[in-house]
Amino acid sequence: MVKSVVRTFFILLVCQFAQSQVAQDCSDAIPICNNTPVNGGTNGYGMDDFYGDATTGCLEQTVSGSIESNSAWYRFRTSAAGQLGFNIGHNNTEDWDFALYKASDCNTLGDPIRCNFFDNSEGVSFIGVGEDPTGNADSVHFEDWLQVEAGEDYYLFINNFSNVNSGFSIQFTGNIWTSNPYDALDCSIVSNLLGPPVAACENESVFLDATTTGATNYSWYVNQGNGYQQISGATAANYQVTSSGQYRVVVVTGSGNIISDVQVGFNPVPVTGNISDESFCQTSGILFDLASKDNEALDGQNPSEFMVSYHSTQTDAVSGINPLPRQYLVNPGQETIYVRTTSLANPNCFDASENFVMNAVETPDLNFNDQAVICEAVGIISIGEMYPDPNYTYAWSTGESTPNITVSQEGEYTVTVTHSSNGTVCEASKTVTVSISTMPVISSIDIEDMSANNTVTINTDALGEYEFRLGDGEYQTSNVFEGVPPGIHKVYMRDLYGCGEVEDEIVVVGFLAIFSPNGDVLNETWQIEGLSTLNSPIVTIYDRYGKLIKQMNEYDPGWDGNFNGKPLPSTDYWFKLSYIGADGNRTYAKYLQSHFSLRR
Repeated sequence: MVKSVVRTFFILLVCQFAQSQVAQDCSDAIPICNNTPVNGGTNGYGMDDFYGDATTGCLEQTVSGSIESNSAWYRFRTSAAGQLGFNIGHNNTEDWDFALYKASDCNTLGDPIRCNFFDNSEGVSFIGVGEDPTGNADSVHFEDWLQVEAGEDYYLFINNFSNVNSGFSIQFTGNIWTSNPYDALDCSIVSNLLGPPVAACENESVFLDATTTGATNYSWYVNQGNGYQQISGATAANYQVTSSGQYRVVVVTGSGNIISDVQVGFNPVPVTGNISDESFCQTSGILFDLASKDNEALDGQNPSEFMVSYHSTQTDAVSGINPLPRQYLVNPGQETIYVRTTSLANPNCFDASENFVMNAVETPDLNFNDQAVICEAVGIISIGEMYPDPNYTYAWSTGESTPNITVSQEGEYTVTVTHSSNGTVCEASKTVTVSISTMPVISSIDIEDMSANNTVTINTDALGEYEFRLGDGEYQTSNVFEGVPPGIHKVYMRDLYGCGEVEDEIVVVGFLAIFSPNGDVLNETWQIEGLSTLNSPIVTIYDRYGKLIKQMNEYDPGWDGNFNGKPLPSTDYWFKLSYIGADGNRTYAKYLQSHFSLRR
């Protein structure tokens, strides 16, 4: 696509008749203005503008022994305020650097305010300030935008480090060109009757104006590689240019002749090829390589002359703004991508007429659990997708085709979920492993007592995954509780999958497993420690035949091994412990090791 342009400014990148307009020294810096490409090559560096310094900002000395090796100097002045940047376009096999100075004189450059000295190992085609026009948001070859005010002077130093160069282009960018499309930069610094060089696209009209007060005659000449030749019939103050060349006007006045030269270059306008739509399976985080569509867009045109960018709207494509990243994060659904093919030498020469549809068919994301447990008491469970997408189809290994199924047997169940759109079929499969969990059962409880902090272990013969709790504490996977104080405690056991919970009550007290009433003062009596934590406790002691030997409460000093005043023989004796429970009834303590030994 061609924009209407009356005058833009251009130093021709590749043209057999172009004269070099590259200044090697800062003092001869070429004045440039307006949002225009400036193209030229470099060869050597003239005088050393840095007077032997080893560095200037990020730039260092090159193999030439100076900071400069193949240099070009430009200057420009702002005439508006806003965001300003520029792209320096070059062959991707070459290594270019730059430094930008905010200064009005070469003798007071100071340190650069923007600078880039990275090598070109990545093979990029642009360096500069602002944003990489190819959409590479992570490029290390671009520095931060400038925020400028009107009337500021700048010097731009561009250097070819690789000693191999086929020229470069400068293209000004930034929001300043939106607010001031024709006067963001001050063209009064360009002192030439015909003005600065003119860049145009094929089939555009370019008018050169040499109007001079007091002129009596105008003669126009053109140099297209064979010297200046007079243009027949061109005698007016204005001349319409239709082909590239170096143009000259000779103005005859009463006080003498005025001679002015200007270069006019026409760049070809690309034509974007037909681009096929893309349809593929989309998964979370998938990236689509937009560069894979470049060949279709270029359709045989030279990639070193034209650049392809991709945009989310037609407006952005026409304006050449907000290019999508080459590695584009794809969202599910259909999206139209707008394509812009642009001349690298002149970004005003472009075609944004083509687009293609990206159909990202969402691959089913199966978020339901791949483990399921059937509670023994229930006998069935539903597995699969409980919130199905109506656009998906389901196929289970059981032959069922519903989003979820009900099963009663343990085993593995596989479902394949399919999403089809416009001929693209996307599938995902998941296997659900089903097991059966039995009800929790407390088989026994071991109590290690006779201390202030006792240990309680809950035992079970049930097969399953369980967790345990003591009193009002938190559930834990371990069945062992340490540091349990004497007294009455509730213990709980539950299935991890919600298949049931059981509880029991235990009494933690302490007693001697062996006592010896033999007059040595040690272990002379047998008693239970911790009875004071119980309500109305009663301890009854029996012999092996069930004969009641002794009954005690919490105030009793203990049993001395006698019955009716006579010593009983050494043997094992049994006991029972009862107390008044929370329900007001007398309760017998469970899980106590209810026997002990008498030794004489």
